[in-house]
Amino acid sequence: MQSCDYVVENILSDKFLQVLLSCANKEDIWLVGGYLRDLFLGRTSLDRDIVCLNDPKDLALTFAQKTGGTFIELDSENKIYRVVLEDKENYFDISKALMGDIEKDARRRDFTLNSLFFNLRKKEFYDPTDAICAIKCGILKTYSHDNFKDDPLRMLRAFRFISTFNFELDEDDFKFIEENKKDIQKCAKERVNQELVKLFEGDYFDVAIRKADEAGFLSEIFPFVDEIKKIPPNTHHHLNLFEHSLMCARTIRTKNPYFRIAAFCHDIGKPSTHTIEPTGRHRFIGHDEVGAKLIKPILTNLKFSNKQIEYISSLIKNHIYPSALMSSEDVQDKAKIRFVKKLHPYVRDVIELARADRLCARGPMVSDEMVEANLSNLKILLEFYENIEPRLEKLPKLLDGVEIMQILNIKPSRKLGEVIEALSEAQLEKKVNTKEEAVEFIKSFCKEM
Repeated sequence: MQSCDYVVENILSDKFLQVLLSCANKEDIWLVGGYLRDLFLGRTSLDRDIVCLNDPKDLALTFAQKTGGTFIELDSENKIYRVVLEDKENYFDISKALMGDIEKDARRRDFTLNSLFFNLRKKEFYDPTDAICAIKCGILKTYSHDNFKDDPLRMLRAFRFISTFNFELDEDDFKFIEENKKDIQKCAKERVNQELVKLFEGDYFDVAIRKADEAGFLSEIFPFVDEIKKIPPNTHHHLNLFEHSLMCARTIRTKNPYFRIAAFCHDIGKPSTHTIEPTGRHRFIGHDEVGAKLIKPILTNLKFSNKQIEYISSLIKNHIYPSALMSSEDVQDKAKIRFVKKLHPYVRDVIELARADRLCARGPMVSDEMVEANLSNLKILLEFYENIEPRLEKLPKLLDGVEIMQILNIKPSRKLGEVIEALSEAQLEKKVNTKEEAVEFIKSFCKEM
C-alpha cells in the first residue's frame, strides 16, 4: 500500500484536477472514492468522482469548456454530471453531496474503502469511515446494511471487488448477503450484467465465485450452479463438476470475461444428460449441444448482447470438437478445414477451451500419456489454423453461385451449397488457384456426387 504522501503528490500533480479546482470559484470540492482507493493500492485510474456542496452543473459545464471535454447529464434529478475529456479516456463524474452534507455522503457509499474524501482546495483528507484503514487491512465492509437495502446491486459488487482486489469480506456483511441474496432479483439486469462482466475480468475471479457460492448468492445469478454440484468426480474427472468448471475457467490463458464465462458454463448440459453404465462409467452424451441451448435464455435474461451470446454458446457447443477431431489416427486436412471454417474466428478460443478442459480432468482412468497426446494434437490443430488463417479473409471468389449453376446446369439447391463449400475447401488446400481450375474442379466434384 502506498503512503498518504504518495497519494497527495499524485493528486497535486494531476493537471486536470488543478483545472477543475480553478473552475470552482473558491468553493471547496472533494475528490472521492475509487480514484483515491486505487492510488493507495498503486493502481492507475482514469475516472474521477468529484463531490461539491452546491449545484454541480455550472462547475461541470465550465470544466468541459476549459478542457474541450464533452458535458453529459447523467441524472438531472440527483444532480450528477459527467465530463469526458478530449482523449475519450479520462472522465469526471461531478455530483452534489447527499443532502449537501459530506459526512452523510460518505456514510451512504457502497463500502468504506470507497468513502475517502480529499479536499482539493485545503489539500487534506476527510475519512469519517476509516477508509484508509480498510484499504490497508484489505477489508471489504459497508458502513451500514441500509446501503445494501438501498441498492441490492452492492451485494454483487462486493464479490466484484473481491475479484479485483482479493479483499476479505466483512463477516457481518457476508451474513447479510447470505440472508438477503434474493434481493439481487430486484436490480435491473443491465446493471447486474455490468458487475458480472467486471467480476469475471478480475485476477481473483475464482476466489470471488467461491465466496459468492458460499453465500448461496451465485445460484441467484447462475441457476444451474446447484445442479452441476451434484455431478461427482468419476473415472475421468478428479473434481466434482462445479470445481472442474471453475478450474477450467481459471486455466484458460486469457482475461477475456466472456471467454471465462463460457469456460465456467461449458458443462452445464451434463446434469440433464448424466447416465452411469453397468461398468460404472459416467456418460454425458450430447451435453455440449444441450449446454449450448441451456445457456442462451440465461444470458438473454442477464442482458448479454446477441453477439456475446453467440460467442459463448458456440464455445460451449464445440468444446469437445477439437479433441474429438484430432483423436483420429490419420485426420485429413479436409476435416481440419471444415473445423476451421465452421468456427472461424473463434478457432483459437475453442482450442484453448479444449486444452483447459483436458488439463482439468485428471481422473484415475486418465494417464499422463493421454493428456500429453491430447495436448500435442491440439497444438498441431492450432498450428494448422495459424497457417491457413491469412487465406481465410483473402480467399478470392473464383466462381459465384450463378456461374456454378450455369456451368453445371443446376438450380438453387442443397447440391449447389455442397459444391460451393467443396470449392472453398479446395481453395484453402491450395488445390484450386485459378478460375479455370475451379471450373474443372466443380465438374469433377459434381460427377463424383
